[in-house]
Amino acid sequence: MAPEQVHPDPAGDVPAGSAAPRGIVVGVDGSDHSKCALVWAAREAERRNRPLHIVTAYSVPIFAASGLDGGYATVDDSVIREGAEAILKQAVNKVAGYLIDVDASVENGDASGVLLEMSETAELLVFGTRGRGGFVGRLLGSVSSALPAHAKCPTVTVPLICSDRLGETTDDKHVLAERAKSGHVPVENVVVVGVDGSEQARVAVLEAAAQAERLSAPLRVVCAVPQYNGSLAWVPAPMDRDALFADIRTQLDAGTAWIRSHFPRLTVETRLVDGSPVDILVEASRHVELVVVGTRGRGGFAGMLLGSTSDGILHHAKGPVMVVPDRDDPRLADRVNFGPILGQS
Repeated sequence: MAPEQVHPDPAGDVPAGSAAPRGIVVGVDGSDHSKCALVWAAREAERRNRPLHIVTAYSVPIFAASGLDGGYATVDDSVIREGAEAILKQAVNKVAGYLIDVDASVENGDASGVLLEMSETAELLVFGTRGRGGFVGRLLGSVSSALPAHAKCPTVTVPLICSDRLGETTDDKHVLAERAKSGHVPVENVVVVGVDGSEQARVAVLEAAAQAERLSAPLRVVCAVPQYNGSLAWVPAPMDRDALFADIRTQLDAGTAWIRSHFPRLTVETRLVDGSPVDILVEASRHVELVVVGTRGRGGFAGMLLGSTSDGILHHAKGPVMVVPDRDDPRLADRVNFGPILGQS
């Protein structure tokens, strides 16, 4: 394993490649949430045979100092930086047993901004859902989807509730209470991807298929159709639900044939279900290895998964969620050759 590279500032004396990491990038802050993300990221780096870059970020608070000049004083950042470096070293030690190349960096700046910049070159960003304020605590919450919605590469959010499946422990009272209520939940080696007829969803399907192959897992394509309320552009005006479902089933079958043409060894199954896409995918996340969605979609689908809504899947998922950004993919061009496309009349 390559030695860690710990540097205080991306503008300073940075080892080659550290400022623009490739492979898997994971944000840590020493919290249980980030430890789960770290373990997931290390496993993924090992699966992909890609390097792992561990990063923590801090910013020095500025406060008004009393004085005749009414100026400002800054806190000496040495103590903060030393704490960040200690967290980083603990993280590097934690993944020492994985057969991967690891490097690490302490970055001075806003956590979301640091990771967004790294997404320009990274293959995948990984982070937890909560943290200790200065880092992961700002990734979700008030800026709930800043990273998943705007990152240039796919992101994976790892919730604390799935710490047990990663071999981690936690004393978080909310997690413990939920586990006591739900009991043991077996996890299928399945990758679930939500589709809604948008091209962004088809991009997500391709990424989900690749991930399923890496996991030697089936791909489950899920299309959830809520009751018509005028908010879903791709669901026609009130009509016979049986006829609607028959049309969607035909389109899903055509999409399955397209996926198999690009991933001939992959087992693909489809699920057409009645209900809220968010509710369906949140429940699926409890039982499967990974849920995958796109960043944009038609009407209420990806718009419900990301964005400002407090009911989005990222805030309620019970397992890792991958969000795939919109991007050009030449494989999209031949989808039309396989039959009717979901969401297109």
